[in-house]
Amino acid sequence: MASIAPVRTDPAGIQTASSLSFAVKASRPGLWLTAVWFYLIPLGQRHVFHSAGFWLGLLYVTFPLGLIIYGWNDIADADIDSFNPRKGTFLFGARGSHEQLRQLPLQIALVQAVFAFIFLCLDGRRILVWLLGLVLFTAIYNLPRYGLKSHPPFDILNQAGYLLVFVLSSWLNHAPQLSWPAMLFGALFAMHSHVFGEIMDIEPDRVSGRRTTATVIGVIPSKVLICAMLLGETLLVWKSFGDLWISGALLFGVFWFLADALVFWRNRPYSLAAMRVFMLGWNAIALASMPWVWRSATLAQ
Repeated sequence: MASIAPVRTDPAGIQTASSLSFAVKASRPGLWLTAVWFYLIPLGQRHVFHSAGFWLGLLYVTFPLGLIIYGWNDIADADIDSFNPRKGTFLFGARGSHEQLRQLPLQIALVQAVFAFIFLCLDGRRILVWLLGLVLFTAIYNLPRYGLKSHPPFDILNQAGYLLVFVLSSWLNHAPQLSWPAMLFGALFAMHSHVFGEIMDIEPDRVSGRRTTATVIGVIPSKVLICAMLLGETLLVWKSFGDLWISGALLFGVFWFLADALVFWRNRPYSLAAMRVFMLGWNAIALASMPWVWRSATLAQ
């Protein structure tokens, strides 16, 4: 009888695949489409799809940008994330081992260095100012002890750093910078999204003793705060751009979160299944609306 040859494993290959999977999770693919949506806003009706700068910028705002923003956050929040049920997925971010987290800063630096060189060749030295701004916003947020993420309401205000995506898009594609109402809309959108993330993380944040806006004011007031920001965005978009569809979608969000606060979940924590549905639903909306955002060019006026 022929003997059965033992199955050989490749520990090095398994480790490499595991490291790659961890790095991708650390970049939070569940938020890539949001960054791409931001990236397209300044480019309304501009035929930039033949440009290498467009595609390289589009690539950068997915994995590379997510890796520095959220990977840095995963390093700073390693203890909290160890018992956060959302973590360890491609939607919500990584839960890394000590060794994986130890290697992450070098991985972040290498990826940023590659794109810094590429963008320097494409756009010149001003891109170094942009990268410095990105590092400063991320570092200030994640500083141990003094980081803004643990000092409400600066944890929310720091999210204005996402406006750097608008700036990068305009520079790489030689498009005008957005008007101040569009910039304000982008900042408010990033801020209300961050508060929603804090609501989803409120239980592990409370257990760890971390101070966020949501843990300080509570779940229902946080949802009301989201309603207020969404209402501000609705009025801003309607008054400044006259866009019925975007302002209508934002107004729907106001009623949704109001119903959430008063009728549906109220102050109860979201289930993991509900959080997955929320995230997948938003990604579907972002993906489906991208062609329309580009064609309408409302916010790029």
